[in-house]
Amino acid sequence: MPRRYFWSARDNLVCLFQLQIYTFDRKRVLREYLAVERRKIRSMLNDIQIAQQAQLKPIAEVAKQIGLTEDDLEMYGKYKAKVSLEVLERLKENNDGKLIYLTAITPTPAGEGKTTTAVGITQALGKLGKKVALCLREPSLGPVFGIKGGATGGGYSQVLPMEDINLHFTGDIHAIGAAHNLLAAVIDNHIAKGNELNIDPTRIAWKRVMDMNDRQLRSIVTGLGGKANGLPMQSGFDITAASEIMAVLCLASDVEDLKRRLGNILVAYTYDGNPVYARDLKVVGAMAILLKDAIKPNLVQTLEGQPAFIHGGPFANIAHGNNSVMATRMALKLADYVVTEGGFAADLGAEKFFDIVSRMADIRPDVVVLVATVRALKFHGGLPLSELGTENLNALERGLDNMEQHIDNIKNCYGLPLVVALNRFPTDTPSEIELIKNYCSRTGVNMAVSEVVTKGGQGGIDLAGAVLDALHHENNFCPVYDLEASIEEKIETIARKVYRADGVTYSKEARRSIQALKQLGYDSFPVCIAKTQMSFSDDPSLKGAPRGWKLNVREVRVSAGAGFVVALTGSMLTMPGLPKHPAAENMELLPDGTIIGLF
Repeated sequence: MPRRYFWSARDNLVCLFQLQIYTFDRKRVLREYLAVERRKIRSMLNDIQIAQQAQLKPIAEVAKQIGLTEDDLEMYGKYKAKVSLEVLERLKENNDGKLIYLTAITPTPAGEGKTTTAVGITQALGKLGKKVALCLREPSLGPVFGIKGGATGGGYSQVLPMEDINLHFTGDIHAIGAAHNLLAAVIDNHIAKGNELNIDPTRIAWKRVMDMNDRQLRSIVTGLGGKANGLPMQSGFDITAASEIMAVLCLASDVEDLKRRLGNILVAYTYDGNPVYARDLKVVGAMAILLKDAIKPNLVQTLEGQPAFIHGGPFANIAHGNNSVMATRMALKLADYVVTEGGFAADLGAEKFFDIVSRMADIRPDVVVLVATVRALKFHGGLPLSELGTENLNALERGLDNMEQHIDNIKNCYGLPLVVALNRFPTDTPSEIELIKNYCSRTGVNMAVSEVVTKGGQGGIDLAGAVLDALHHENNFCPVYDLEASIEEKIETIARKVYRADGVTYSKEARRSIQALKQLGYDSFPVCIAKTQMSFSDDPSLKGAPRGWKLNVREVRVSAGAGFVVALTGSMLTMPGLPKHPAAENMELLPDGTIIGLF
């Protein structure tokens, strides 16, 4: 690694102050400090260049670090492997390692480095000699080619092989899409071939999916062109990450549980109003066959060679937003420390892990790391995106309200020990960092600055130390609501306690759906609230910690196979669209096979 990556922003500032000690021109010093930092950014390699220059270890060598043998692996080339589910059975009596759960404050549209921090903590724990493993979700092609880009970390804190993981990887998401669309095809075929189950074509609850952002397919009509082409029906597409089969795969404990959950998927209603399940269509076995490899966790490595399980990819704003239960369980049996992350902010991925995943999987987090950035806090303090790189202590102080609410939720709603990780950006000034550090000190929360992007694991040593220390703090973890509460009470509890809403309003359709779900016996399910990631509220324009608003539930569905009720709020969409200039415009494949523009 070039020496320049160990030269910190603080070192630059100290040198500048020494050079100008007699001038006392602080504005000039700050300008020169920022200029040095911008030159450093330009001189650095980008993410894909760093990934392509890395020296990867053979995956069998990575696996040995946590006690896996080559017999446990199904190779996908030299640097990727599936791990046999027999490992879980063999290690079921092993004690679990400590679970370190990564989440974040409410992000800006550009993202703030949560995955990068998760990888960095893993690398830092590796440098400290700890037996550690990482668990992440698989990236979806929609965001990769849309606005977000890849989801493998950044700088010197990445999981590898980066290009493979961000693209087709081991084919898991495609297998989920195939299983989903097989079920959709069988439903339509059943109706066209006599409709023995008496399915009402106007009450089919199962759309099709594809792993790409395509708003044109949100609402469509199928079956046009005469009787030979089926019956005309209104339908649409969701993104594959929003498929219930994605949630089913990520929550299943084994193959038999997978098939049980697949059979429980509610796909339609009859003309008499009775539910129709996937098992009624006799297609569960075929769906399971399509998922026979996808159910096995994938093993890759961090840039510094620590093992990383990357498996499953449900979105946190429209699904439950955490990697597969099987990957997490496997990692906990193999490693002393397991780092995992939930999608988006703590009101989304973390809330769903605490209230849904932990109940189903009987997995308890040992410590939570809340990732924050100076620029995200300034964004929540009212600063526009174009000005986030300039110092503004007033906006930063206003934005602390957002972090304060996330801290309060984690500590007091869920009873978990907490560390704040400040993901440092080159434009962060010493005064801004000091303001956040003083705030955390006043509130009794330990904070550490993370520089894993430029320094890799070395830049996360202080953060890793703070996390190890927090593991000894009191842990009174408890979900925020009781399963015995009604659907409305569960939604209301999350809205009031986690989001700080004044209450909940329901559309007429949502109220009718809730009553129908109660009659079907689904009122004991946990709830998965689908909402924007850009705000505590269901309105993405409300920044900070909004008050004086009500959560608007416009639709309620059941994911009976996954085992939760879904409440759709605001204008939340299950098929995203592409931005005006998608990331795909900047990507290219060179004649020698090198990929550029992927990040």
